[in-house]
Amino acid sequence: MKIQNLTLTFGTQTIFDDINILLPETEKVGITGANGAGKTTFFRILLKQVEPDHGTVTLQNTRRISWLPQIITDEIPNTDMSVFDFLLSGRPIHQIEEKIKNLYLEISTLDNEKEIDQKLKKVGLLQEELNYWDVYEAESILLKLIDGMHIEDSLLDQPLKTLSGGQKSKVAFARLLYSKPELILLDEPTNHLDHTTKDFIIQYLKNYQGGIFVISHDIDFLNKVTTNTLYLDKQTHKMELFKGNYEQFQRIKKEREKTLLREKEKQDTERKKLEEIIARYIRGNEKKARIAKDRQKKLARLEENKIVLEEKGKEIHINLTANQESTRFPIRLENVSFRYDKTAKRDIIHKLTLEIPRGEKFLIIGENGVGKSTLLKLIMGSLQPDSGKIILGPKTDLGYYAQEHELLDEDKTVLENIANYHLTSKQDREILGNFLFQKDDLDKKVSILSPGERARLSLAKLTLEKANVLILDEPTNHLDPTSQQLIAKAFHNFEGTMIIVSHNPEFVDTLGINRTLLLPDGKLGYYDHDQVAKLKRKNESKK
Repeated sequence: MKIQNLTLTFGTQTIFDDINILLPETEKVGITGANGAGKTTFFRILLKQVEPDHGTVTLQNTRRISWLPQIITDEIPNTDMSVFDFLLSGRPIHQIEEKIKNLYLEISTLDNEKEIDQKLKKVGLLQEELNYWDVYEAESILLKLIDGMHIEDSLLDQPLKTLSGGQKSKVAFARLLYSKPELILLDEPTNHLDHTTKDFIIQYLKNYQGGIFVISHDIDFLNKVTTNTLYLDKQTHKMELFKGNYEQFQRIKKEREKTLLREKEKQDTERKKLEEIIARYIRGNEKKARIAKDRQKKLARLEENKIVLEEKGKEIHINLTANQESTRFPIRLENVSFRYDKTAKRDIIHKLTLEIPRGEKFLIIGENGVGKSTLLKLIMGSLQPDSGKIILGPKTDLGYYAQEHELLDEDKTVLENIANYHLTSKQDREILGNFLFQKDDLDKKVSILSPGERARLSLAKLTLEKANVLILDEPTNHLDPTSQQLIAKAFHNFEGTMIIVSHNPEFVDTLGINRTLLLPDGKLGYYDHDQVAKLKRKNESKK
Protein backbone atom coordinates (compact mmCIF):
# COMPACT_ATOMS: atom_id res chain seq x y z
CA MET A 1 0.00 0.00 0.00
CA LYS A 2 1.49 3.29 -1.13
CA ILE A 3 0.39 6.50 0.57
CA GLN A 4 1.50 9.70 -1.15
CA ASN A 5 1.03 13.27 0.12
CA LEU A 6 -2.04 12.27 2.12
CA THR A 7 -3.68 15.34 3.65
CA LEU A 8 -7.06 15.55 5.35
CA THR A 9 -8.74 18.23 7.44
CA PHE A 10 -12.15 18.50 9.08
CA GLY A 11 -12.91 22.21 9.29
CA THR A 12 -9.97 23.75 11.18
CA GLN A 13 -8.82 20.36 12.53
CA THR A 14 -5.93 18.67 10.75
CA ILE A 15 -6.11 14.87 10.74
CA PHE A 16 -3.31 13.93 8.30
CA ASP A 17 -0.61 16.26 7.02
CA ASP A 18 1.29 15.36 3.84
CA ILE A 19 1.90 11.71 4.74
CA ASN A 20 4.17 9.56 2.58
CA ILE A 21 4.60 5.94 3.64
CA LEU A 22 4.64 2.36 2.33
CA LEU A 23 2.51 -0.14 4.26
CA PRO A 24 2.44 -3.94 3.90
CA GLU A 25 -0.82 -5.33 2.50
CA THR A 26 -0.25 -8.94 3.54
CA GLU A 27 0.95 -8.38 7.12
CA LYS A 28 -1.03 -8.16 10.37
CA VAL A 29 -0.82 -4.51 11.39
CA GLY A 30 -2.05 -3.02 14.66
CA ILE A 31 -3.04 0.64 14.40
CA THR A 32 -2.53 2.77 17.48
CA GLY A 33 -2.62 6.43 18.46
CA ALA A 34 -4.43 8.83 20.76
CA ASN A 35 -8.19 9.33 20.56
CA GLY A 36 -8.86 11.63 17.61
CA ALA A 37 -5.63 10.74 15.80
CA GLY A 38 -7.64 9.47 12.79
CA LYS A 39 -7.53 5.66 13.15
CA THR A 40 -11.11 4.98 12.05
CA THR A 41 -10.91 7.83 9.52
CA PHE A 42 -7.94 6.05 7.92
CA PHE A 43 -10.11 2.95 7.47
CA ARG A 44 -12.81 5.09 5.87
CA ILE A 45 -10.25 6.43 3.39
CA LEU A 46 -9.21 2.87 2.46
CA LEU A 47 -12.89 2.02 1.93
CA LYS A 48 -13.38 5.21 -0.16
CA GLN A 49 -16.00 6.47 2.28
CA VAL A 50 -13.89 9.57 2.94
CA GLU A 51 -12.09 11.53 0.22
CA PRO A 52 -8.78 13.12 1.31
CA ASP A 53 -8.15 16.81 0.58
CA HIS A 54 -4.91 15.89 -1.21
CA GLY A 55 -2.87 12.82 -2.01
CA THR A 56 -3.59 9.21 -2.83
CA VAL A 57 -3.76 5.78 -1.23
CA THR A 58 -2.91 3.06 -3.75
CA LEU A 59 -3.46 -0.62 -3.01
CA GLN A 60 -0.94 -2.66 -4.98
CA ASN A 61 -2.41 -6.19 -4.99
CA THR A 62 -5.64 -6.00 -3.01
CA ARG A 63 -9.12 -6.05 -4.53
CA ARG A 64 -11.33 -7.46 -1.81
CA ILE A 65 -11.50 -5.45 1.44
CA SER A 66 -13.91 -6.23 4.29
CA TRP A 67 -14.53 -4.06 7.34
CA LEU A 68 -15.90 -4.83 10.79
CA PRO A 69 -16.80 -1.45 12.33
CA GLN A 70 -17.11 -0.71 16.05
CA ILE A 71 -20.89 -0.34 15.81
CA ILE A 72 -22.17 -3.35 13.88
CA THR A 73 -25.91 -2.61 13.99
CA ASP A 74 -25.99 -1.42 10.38
CA GLU A 75 -24.00 -4.46 9.21
CA ILE A 76 -26.86 -6.81 10.14
CA PRO A 77 -30.06 -6.14 8.15
CA ASN A 78 -33.21 -5.96 10.27
CA THR A 79 -35.02 -8.64 8.25
CA ASP A 80 -36.55 -12.12 8.49
CA MET A 81 -33.52 -13.62 6.71
CA SER A 82 -32.14 -16.47 8.81
CA VAL A 83 -28.73 -16.26 10.42
CA PHE A 84 -27.47 -19.22 8.35
CA ASP A 85 -28.60 -17.70 5.04
CA PHE A 86 -26.93 -14.42 6.00
CA LEU A 87 -23.66 -16.21 6.80
CA LEU A 88 -23.89 -18.22 3.57
CA SER A 89 -24.29 -15.00 1.56
CA GLY A 90 -20.75 -14.01 2.58
CA ARG A 91 -19.50 -15.81 -0.56
CA PRO A 92 -21.35 -15.20 -3.86
CA ILE A 93 -21.16 -18.86 -4.86
CA HIS A 94 -24.86 -19.28 -5.62
CA GLN A 95 -24.95 -16.15 -7.81
CA ILE A 96 -21.86 -17.26 -9.80
CA GLU A 97 -23.27 -20.75 -10.32
CA GLU A 98 -26.51 -19.20 -11.64
CA LYS A 99 -24.52 -17.06 -14.09
CA ILE A 100 -22.63 -20.13 -15.35
CA LYS A 101 -25.89 -22.05 -15.72
CA ASN A 102 -27.45 -19.20 -17.73
CA LEU A 103 -24.35 -18.90 -19.94
CA TYR A 104 -24.52 -22.62 -20.81
CA LEU A 105 -28.20 -22.19 -21.67
CA GLU A 106 -27.29 -19.32 -23.98
CA ILE A 107 -24.48 -21.36 -25.58
CA SER A 108 -26.88 -24.19 -26.33
CA THR A 109 -28.89 -21.84 -28.56
CA LEU A 110 -25.90 -20.44 -30.51
CA ASP A 111 -24.43 -21.51 -33.87
CA ASN A 112 -21.75 -18.84 -34.24
CA GLU A 113 -18.39 -20.24 -33.04
CA LYS A 114 -17.04 -16.77 -32.22
CA GLU A 115 -19.98 -16.04 -29.93
CA ILE A 116 -19.68 -19.49 -28.38
CA ASP A 117 -15.96 -18.88 -27.65
CA GLN A 118 -16.77 -15.52 -26.03
CA LYS A 119 -19.37 -17.13 -23.78
CA LEU A 120 -17.00 -19.98 -22.88
CA LYS A 121 -14.32 -17.44 -21.89
CA LYS A 122 -16.84 -15.84 -19.53
CA VAL A 123 -17.60 -19.28 -18.11
CA GLY A 124 -13.87 -19.83 -17.56
CA LEU A 125 -13.51 -16.54 -15.68
CA LEU A 126 -16.52 -17.33 -13.51
CA GLN A 127 -15.09 -20.78 -12.82
CA GLU A 128 -11.86 -19.12 -11.62
CA GLU A 129 -13.98 -17.04 -9.24
CA LEU A 130 -15.63 -20.18 -7.90
CA ASN A 131 -12.18 -21.67 -7.30
CA TYR A 132 -11.20 -18.55 -5.31
CA TRP A 133 -14.29 -19.03 -3.13
CA ASP A 134 -13.36 -22.71 -2.48
CA VAL A 135 -16.68 -23.83 -3.94
CA TYR A 136 -16.31 -27.48 -2.88
CA GLU A 137 -15.14 -26.76 0.68
CA ALA A 138 -17.03 -23.52 1.35
CA GLU A 139 -19.81 -25.01 3.44
CA SER A 140 -17.33 -27.01 5.52
CA ILE A 141 -15.31 -23.82 6.12
CA LEU A 142 -18.46 -22.02 7.24
CA LEU A 143 -19.47 -24.82 9.61
CA LYS A 144 -16.01 -24.73 11.23
CA LEU A 145 -16.40 -20.98 11.78
CA ILE A 146 -19.86 -21.46 13.26
CA ASP A 147 -18.51 -24.11 15.61
CA GLY A 148 -15.39 -22.15 16.56
CA MET A 149 -17.36 -18.99 17.32
CA HIS A 150 -19.95 -20.90 19.38
CA ILE A 151 -22.92 -19.90 17.27
CA GLU A 152 -25.54 -22.36 18.47
CA ASP A 153 -27.53 -24.51 16.05
CA SER A 154 -30.77 -23.02 17.37
CA LEU A 155 -29.52 -19.53 16.49
CA LEU A 156 -28.91 -20.41 12.83
CA ASP A 157 -32.64 -20.60 12.07
CA GLN A 158 -33.47 -17.35 13.89
CA PRO A 159 -34.35 -14.22 11.89
CA LEU A 160 -31.61 -11.58 11.94
CA LYS A 161 -33.97 -9.02 13.45
CA THR A 162 -34.24 -11.04 16.69
CA LEU A 163 -30.51 -11.03 17.52
CA SER A 164 -29.04 -9.36 20.60
CA GLY A 165 -26.11 -6.94 20.32
CA GLY A 166 -23.58 -9.61 21.27
CA GLN A 167 -25.09 -12.12 18.84
CA LYS A 168 -24.98 -9.55 16.03
CA SER A 169 -21.27 -9.04 16.70
CA LYS A 170 -20.54 -12.75 16.49
CA VAL A 171 -22.59 -13.24 13.33
CA ALA A 172 -21.10 -10.17 11.59
CA PHE A 173 -17.59 -11.30 12.51
CA ALA A 174 -18.19 -14.87 11.31
CA ARG A 175 -19.60 -13.64 8.00
CA LEU A 176 -16.64 -11.32 7.48
CA LEU A 177 -14.14 -14.16 8.03
CA TYR A 178 -16.12 -16.47 5.76
CA SER A 179 -16.18 -13.83 2.99
CA LYS A 180 -12.43 -14.42 2.48
CA PRO A 181 -11.24 -10.83 1.92
CA GLU A 182 -7.66 -10.13 0.88
CA LEU A 183 -7.50 -7.32 3.45
CA ILE A 184 -9.49 -7.32 6.71
CA LEU A 185 -10.11 -4.05 8.57
CA LEU A 186 -11.12 -4.57 12.22
CA ASP A 187 -12.23 -1.70 14.48
CA GLU A 188 -12.37 -2.77 18.16
CA PRO A 189 -13.29 -6.38 17.23
CA THR A 190 -13.24 -7.88 20.73
CA ASN A 191 -15.73 -5.51 22.41
CA HIS A 192 -18.60 -8.02 22.49
CA LEU A 193 -16.69 -11.31 22.44
CA ASP A 194 -16.63 -13.85 25.25
CA HIS A 195 -13.34 -15.45 26.28
CA THR A 196 -13.66 -18.68 24.26
CA THR A 197 -14.74 -16.96 21.03
CA LYS A 198 -11.91 -14.44 21.37
CA ASP A 199 -9.35 -17.27 21.70
CA PHE A 200 -10.71 -18.94 18.56
CA ILE A 201 -10.56 -15.69 16.57
CA ILE A 202 -6.99 -14.98 17.73
CA GLN A 203 -5.86 -18.38 16.40
CA TYR A 204 -7.87 -17.95 13.20
CA LEU A 205 -6.39 -14.53 12.45
CA LYS A 206 -2.84 -15.63 13.28
CA ASN A 207 -3.15 -18.27 10.56
CA TYR A 208 -5.05 -16.06 8.10
CA GLN A 209 -3.32 -15.80 4.71
CA GLY A 210 -4.51 -12.27 3.86
CA GLY A 211 -3.65 -8.89 5.36
CA ILE A 212 -5.19 -7.57 8.57
CA PHE A 213 -5.32 -3.99 9.84
CA VAL A 214 -6.74 -3.79 13.37
CA ILE A 215 -7.63 -0.93 15.70
CA SER A 216 -8.03 -2.17 19.26
CA HIS A 217 -7.68 -1.13 22.90
CA ASP A 218 -7.34 -4.84 23.75
CA ILE A 219 -3.58 -5.06 24.26
CA ASP A 220 -3.60 -8.84 24.73
CA PHE A 221 -5.37 -9.24 21.36
CA LEU A 222 -2.91 -6.91 19.59
CA ASN A 223 0.13 -8.66 21.05
CA LYS A 224 -1.10 -12.10 19.99
CA VAL A 225 -2.28 -11.20 16.46
CA THR A 226 -0.19 -8.37 15.02
CA THR A 227 3.33 -8.43 13.58
CA ASN A 228 3.62 -4.70 12.77
CA THR A 229 2.36 -1.53 14.44
CA LEU A 230 1.29 1.64 12.64
CA TYR A 231 1.45 4.67 14.94
CA LEU A 232 -0.73 7.69 14.13
CA ASP A 233 0.75 10.76 15.81
CA LYS A 234 -2.02 13.20 16.77
CA GLN A 235 0.53 15.94 17.43
CA THR A 236 2.39 15.85 14.10
CA HIS A 237 -0.48 14.34 12.04
CA LYS A 238 1.97 11.79 10.60
CA MET A 239 2.20 7.98 10.48
CA GLU A 240 5.12 5.71 11.33
CA LEU A 241 5.42 1.94 10.89
CA PHE A 242 7.16 -0.15 13.56
CA LYS A 243 8.21 -3.79 13.24
CA GLY A 244 6.65 -5.92 15.96
CA ASN A 245 3.47 -6.13 18.00
CA TYR A 246 2.09 -3.53 20.43
CA GLU A 247 4.37 -4.56 23.31
CA GLN A 248 7.47 -4.29 21.11
CA PHE A 249 6.25 -0.94 19.73
CA GLN A 250 5.79 0.40 23.27
CA ARG A 251 9.30 -0.69 24.22
CA ILE A 252 10.80 1.08 21.19
CA LYS A 253 8.66 4.17 21.78
CA LYS A 254 9.67 4.44 25.44
CA GLU A 255 13.37 4.14 24.57
CA ARG A 256 12.94 6.79 21.90
CA GLU A 257 11.16 9.08 24.38
CA LYS A 258 14.02 8.67 26.89
CA THR A 259 16.55 9.57 24.20
CA LEU A 260 14.53 12.58 23.07
CA LEU A 261 14.16 13.74 26.68
CA ARG A 262 17.94 13.62 27.18
CA GLU A 263 18.50 15.52 23.93
CA LYS A 264 15.87 18.08 24.87
CA GLU A 265 17.52 18.64 28.24
CA LYS A 266 20.85 19.26 26.47
CA GLN A 267 19.10 21.57 24.03
CA ASP A 268 17.41 23.49 26.86
CA THR A 269 20.75 23.91 28.63
CA GLU A 270 22.36 25.18 25.41
CA ARG A 271 19.43 27.56 24.79
CA LYS A 272 19.73 29.01 28.29
CA LYS A 273 23.47 29.65 27.82
CA LEU A 274 22.92 31.36 24.46
CA GLU A 275 20.11 33.53 25.85
CA GLU A 276 22.30 34.57 28.82
CA ILE A 277 25.19 35.56 26.52
CA ILE A 278 22.85 37.47 24.20
CA ALA A 279 21.25 39.33 27.13
CA ARG A 280 24.67 40.21 28.59
CA TYR A 281 26.45 41.25 25.36
CA ILE A 282 23.74 42.70 23.10
CA ARG A 283 24.16 46.22 24.47
CA GLY A 284 27.93 46.05 24.92
CA ASN A 285 30.80 47.30 22.79
CA GLU A 286 31.25 46.33 19.14
CA LYS A 287 33.11 43.11 19.93
CA LYS A 288 30.48 41.98 22.44
CA ALA A 289 27.69 42.92 20.04
CA ARG A 290 29.26 40.69 17.35
CA ILE A 291 29.39 37.82 19.85
CA ALA A 292 25.74 38.45 20.72
CA LYS A 293 24.72 38.41 17.02
CA ASP A 294 26.66 35.19 16.47
CA ARG A 295 24.83 33.61 19.43
CA GLN A 296 21.52 34.87 18.04
CA LYS A 297 22.20 32.97 14.81
CA LYS A 298 23.04 29.84 16.79
CA LEU A 299 19.86 30.28 18.83
CA ALA A 300 17.81 30.63 15.63
CA ARG A 301 19.30 27.38 14.28
CA LEU A 302 18.58 25.72 17.60
CA GLU A 303 14.94 26.85 17.42
CA GLU A 304 14.64 25.52 13.87
CA ASN A 305 15.61 22.07 15.17
CA LYS A 306 13.73 22.37 18.44
CA ILE A 307 12.82 19.03 20.00
CA VAL A 308 9.15 18.85 20.94
CA LEU A 309 8.16 16.00 23.21
CA GLU A 310 4.86 14.25 22.60
CA GLU A 311 2.09 15.68 24.74
CA LYS A 312 0.64 13.32 27.28
CA GLY A 313 -2.99 12.55 26.53
CA LYS A 314 -5.59 14.07 28.83
CA GLU A 315 -7.51 11.75 31.11
CA ILE A 316 -11.19 11.65 31.94
CA HIS A 317 -12.32 12.72 35.41
CA ILE A 318 -15.36 10.87 36.75
CA ASN A 319 -17.12 11.55 40.03
CA LEU A 320 -20.05 9.31 40.98
CA THR A 321 -22.31 10.47 43.79
CA ALA A 322 -25.94 9.76 44.73
CA ASN A 323 -28.59 12.29 45.72
CA GLN A 324 -29.97 10.01 48.43
CA GLU A 325 -29.47 6.63 50.06
CA SER A 326 -31.75 3.84 48.87
CA THR A 327 -33.81 1.54 51.04
CA ARG A 328 -32.26 -1.69 52.30
CA PHE A 329 -33.34 -3.63 49.19
CA PRO A 330 -33.56 -1.22 46.23
CA ILE A 331 -34.44 -4.02 43.72
CA ARG A 332 -36.44 -7.24 44.07
CA LEU A 333 -37.40 -9.72 41.37
CA GLU A 334 -40.14 -12.26 42.06
CA ASN A 335 -40.56 -15.17 39.60
CA VAL A 336 -39.78 -12.97 36.59
CA SER A 337 -40.14 -14.60 33.16
CA PHE A 338 -39.77 -13.06 29.71
CA ARG A 339 -39.53 -14.06 26.06
CA TYR A 340 -39.49 -11.89 22.93
CA ASP A 341 -41.28 -14.45 20.77
CA LYS A 342 -44.39 -15.45 22.68
CA THR A 343 -44.63 -18.63 20.56
CA ALA A 344 -41.12 -19.77 21.54
CA LYS A 345 -40.75 -22.92 23.64
CA ARG A 346 -38.34 -21.42 26.19
CA ASP A 347 -38.17 -18.18 28.14
CA ILE A 348 -35.11 -15.98 27.86
CA ILE A 349 -35.53 -15.16 31.56
CA HIS A 350 -37.29 -17.96 33.47
CA LYS A 351 -38.87 -17.61 36.93
CA LEU A 352 -36.01 -15.52 38.27
CA THR A 353 -36.26 -14.53 41.94
CA LEU A 354 -33.59 -12.17 43.24
CA GLU A 355 -32.96 -9.55 45.93
CA ILE A 356 -30.25 -6.91 45.49
CA PRO A 357 -29.30 -5.30 48.83
CA ARG A 358 -28.12 -1.72 49.13
CA GLY A 359 -24.42 -1.26 48.28
CA GLU A 360 -24.00 -4.61 46.50
CA LYS A 361 -21.96 -4.87 43.32
CA PHE A 362 -23.68 -7.61 41.34
CA LEU A 363 -22.32 -9.19 38.13
CA ILE A 364 -24.40 -10.94 35.45
CA ILE A 365 -22.45 -13.41 33.30
CA GLY A 366 -23.19 -15.79 30.43
CA GLU A 367 -22.54 -16.15 26.74
CA ASN A 368 -23.95 -13.84 24.10
CA GLY A 369 -27.71 -13.98 23.62
CA VAL A 370 -28.70 -15.57 26.95
CA GLY A 371 -30.54 -12.47 28.15
CA LYS A 372 -28.04 -10.36 30.11
CA SER A 373 -28.95 -7.04 28.43
CA THR A 374 -32.61 -8.13 28.39
CA LEU A 375 -32.57 -8.52 32.17
CA LEU A 376 -31.13 -5.03 32.58
CA LYS A 377 -33.86 -3.60 30.31
CA LEU A 378 -36.50 -5.38 32.39
CA ILE A 379 -35.11 -3.78 35.56
CA MET A 380 -35.06 -0.39 33.84
CA GLY A 381 -38.68 -0.82 32.75
CA SER A 382 -38.05 -0.51 29.01
CA LEU A 383 -39.31 -4.12 28.76
CA GLN A 384 -42.15 -5.63 30.77
CA PRO A 385 -42.02 -9.19 32.16
CA ASP A 386 -44.52 -11.75 30.87
CA SER A 387 -45.02 -12.90 34.44
CA GLY A 388 -43.69 -12.10 37.88
CA LYS A 389 -42.82 -8.74 39.43
CA ILE A 390 -39.90 -6.31 39.50
CA ILE A 391 -40.17 -4.18 42.64
CA LEU A 392 -38.14 -1.01 43.10
CA GLY A 393 -37.75 0.41 46.58
CA PRO A 394 -39.37 3.83 47.22
CA LYS A 395 -36.00 5.62 47.27
CA THR A 396 -34.48 3.77 44.31
CA ASP A 397 -32.98 6.11 41.68
CA LEU A 398 -31.78 4.20 38.60
CA GLY A 399 -28.88 5.30 36.39
CA TYR A 400 -28.45 3.32 33.16
CA TYR A 401 -25.42 2.92 30.89
CA ALA A 402 -26.75 1.30 27.70
CA GLN A 403 -24.44 -0.90 25.61
CA GLU A 404 -25.55 0.69 22.32
CA HIS A 405 -25.78 4.23 23.81
CA GLU A 406 -29.44 4.38 22.82
CA LEU A 407 -30.20 6.91 25.57
CA LEU A 408 -28.30 9.55 23.61
CA ASP A 409 -30.35 11.72 21.25
CA GLU A 410 -28.58 11.43 17.88
CA ASP A 411 -30.31 14.51 16.47
CA LYS A 412 -29.02 16.73 19.27
CA THR A 413 -25.54 18.09 19.92
CA VAL A 414 -23.16 17.00 22.66
CA LEU A 415 -24.10 20.04 24.71
CA GLU A 416 -27.86 19.62 24.13
CA ASN A 417 -27.68 16.03 25.39
CA ILE A 418 -26.89 17.20 28.92
CA ALA A 419 -29.04 20.35 28.82
CA ASN A 420 -31.91 18.98 30.94
CA TYR A 421 -29.92 18.68 34.17
CA HIS A 422 -30.51 22.33 35.10
CA LEU A 423 -26.85 23.32 35.26
CA THR A 424 -25.34 26.62 34.20
CA SER A 425 -23.68 26.87 30.81
CA LYS A 426 -20.30 27.01 32.56
CA GLN A 427 -21.08 23.85 34.56
CA ASP A 428 -22.20 22.01 31.41
CA ARG A 429 -18.88 22.82 29.76
CA GLU A 430 -16.89 21.83 32.83
CA ILE A 431 -18.66 18.45 33.03
CA LEU A 432 -18.04 17.77 29.34
CA GLY A 433 -14.43 18.91 29.72
CA ASN A 434 -13.97 16.25 32.41
CA PHE A 435 -14.88 13.72 29.71
CA LEU A 436 -12.45 15.21 27.15
CA PHE A 437 -14.96 17.21 25.10
CA GLN A 438 -13.35 20.45 23.98
CA LYS A 439 -14.97 23.66 22.76
CA ASP A 440 -15.05 22.47 19.12
CA ASP A 441 -16.82 19.23 20.15
CA LEU A 442 -19.80 20.78 21.95
CA ASP A 443 -21.82 21.60 18.82
CA LYS A 444 -21.22 18.22 17.15
CA LYS A 445 -24.33 16.12 16.67
CA VAL A 446 -24.24 12.75 18.40
CA SER A 447 -24.90 11.07 15.04
CA ILE A 448 -21.35 11.93 13.87
CA LEU A 449 -19.54 11.03 17.09
CA SER A 450 -17.18 8.07 17.21
CA PRO A 451 -18.15 5.13 19.47
CA GLY A 452 -15.49 6.24 21.97
CA GLU A 453 -16.96 9.75 22.09
CA ARG A 454 -20.46 8.31 22.57
CA ALA A 455 -19.17 6.17 25.43
CA ARG A 456 -17.67 9.24 27.15
CA LEU A 457 -20.87 11.26 26.66
CA SER A 458 -22.94 8.39 28.11
CA LEU A 459 -20.64 8.33 31.14
CA ALA A 460 -21.02 12.10 31.55
CA LYS A 461 -24.83 11.72 31.57
CA LEU A 462 -24.54 8.87 34.08
CA THR A 463 -22.64 11.08 36.55
CA LEU A 464 -25.30 13.78 36.22
CA GLU A 465 -28.09 11.33 37.12
CA LYS A 466 -26.83 11.21 40.75
CA ALA A 467 -28.46 7.76 40.96
CA ASN A 468 -28.03 5.38 43.88
CA VAL A 469 -28.39 2.26 41.68
CA LEU A 470 -26.23 1.98 38.54
CA ILE A 471 -27.23 -0.43 35.76
CA LEU A 472 -24.14 -0.92 33.58
CA ASP A 473 -24.15 -2.78 30.25
CA GLU A 474 -20.57 -3.23 28.94
CA PRO A 475 -19.33 0.18 30.18
CA THR A 476 -15.72 -0.34 29.03
CA ASN A 477 -16.49 -0.93 25.34
CA HIS A 478 -14.80 1.61 23.02
CA LEU A 479 -12.69 3.14 25.83
CA ASP A 480 -8.89 3.20 25.89
CA PRO A 481 -7.07 1.24 28.65
CA THR A 482 -6.36 4.35 30.74
CA SER A 483 -10.01 5.41 30.70
CA GLN A 484 -11.05 1.85 31.58
CA GLN A 485 -8.81 1.95 34.65
CA LEU A 486 -10.16 5.35 35.71
CA ILE A 487 -13.81 4.36 35.48
CA ALA A 488 -13.05 1.04 37.24
CA LYS A 489 -11.65 3.03 40.16
CA ALA A 490 -14.70 5.35 40.18
CA PHE A 491 -17.14 2.41 40.13
CA HIS A 492 -15.13 0.62 42.84
CA ASN A 493 -15.41 3.68 45.10
CA PHE A 494 -19.13 4.20 44.38
CA GLU A 495 -21.08 3.64 47.61
CA GLY A 496 -24.40 2.84 45.97
CA THR A 497 -25.64 -0.35 44.30
CA MET A 498 -24.39 -1.65 40.95
CA ILE A 499 -25.63 -4.31 38.53
CA ILE A 500 -23.05 -4.97 35.81
CA VAL A 501 -22.78 -6.88 32.56
CA SER A 502 -19.20 -7.04 31.27
CA HIS A 503 -16.93 -9.33 29.23
CA ASN A 504 -13.86 -7.46 30.49
CA PRO A 505 -12.25 -9.59 33.26
CA GLU A 506 -9.55 -7.04 34.15
CA PHE A 507 -12.25 -4.40 34.68
CA VAL A 508 -14.55 -6.72 36.65
CA ASP A 509 -11.73 -7.87 38.96
CA THR A 510 -11.22 -4.31 40.24
CA LEU A 511 -14.87 -3.52 41.10
CA GLY A 512 -15.28 -5.49 44.31
CA ILE A 513 -18.03 -7.79 43.01
CA ASN A 514 -20.08 -9.51 45.73
CA ARG A 515 -22.21 -12.06 43.85
CA THR A 516 -22.75 -13.33 40.32
CA LEU A 517 -25.79 -14.48 38.38
CA LEU A 518 -25.08 -17.05 35.66
CA LEU A 519 -27.55 -17.00 32.76
CA PRO A 520 -29.44 -18.82 31.33
CA ASP A 521 -29.29 -21.22 34.34
CA GLY A 522 -30.18 -18.51 36.86
CA LYS A 523 -27.53 -19.76 39.31
CA LEU A 524 -26.33 -17.39 42.04
CA GLY A 525 -22.85 -17.57 43.55
CA TYR A 526 -20.18 -15.49 45.26
CA TYR A 527 -17.63 -13.86 43.02
CA ASP A 528 -14.45 -15.76 42.36
CA HIS A 529 -12.40 -14.98 39.26
CA ASP A 530 -11.28 -18.56 38.55
CA GLN A 531 -14.69 -20.06 39.31
CA VAL A 532 -16.47 -17.51 37.11
CA ALA A 533 -14.02 -18.11 34.26
CA LYS A 534 -14.61 -21.86 34.55
CA LEU A 535 -18.39 -21.43 34.62
CA LYS A 536 -18.21 -19.11 31.62
CA ARG A 537 -16.14 -21.58 29.60
CA LYS A 538 -18.48 -24.42 30.52
CA ASN A 539 -21.53 -22.38 29.58
CA GLU A 540 -19.99 -21.09 26.35
CA SER A 541 -19.08 -24.63 25.23
CA LYS A 542 -22.70 -25.79 25.36
CA LYS A 543 -24.29 -26.37 22.01
